[in-house]
Amino acid sequence: MPEWETVEDSPFKYGDYTLYTKEVTLRGGRKQRIYFFSKNGKDDAEPCAKPEGYEIKVNEKTGLPFLKKSK
Repeated sequence: MPEWETVEDSPFKYGDYTLYTKEVTLRGGRKQRIYFFSKNGKDDAEPCAKPEGYEIKVNEKTGLPFLKKSK
């Protein structure tokens, strides 16, 4: 199963933050899926479940959650 496919159906939440995903185009023209946490949704992003193989970490300075690949 590719790493960007999710197993759960409901959006992943961490505190007040919801996990979102969207597909971006890199400078070379390649498309890549990104994940980010936000309190307010973006128009071009959709809420998603936590992708398999990732864990949640919290930035100590800002308190913002982020995804990190599990070891």
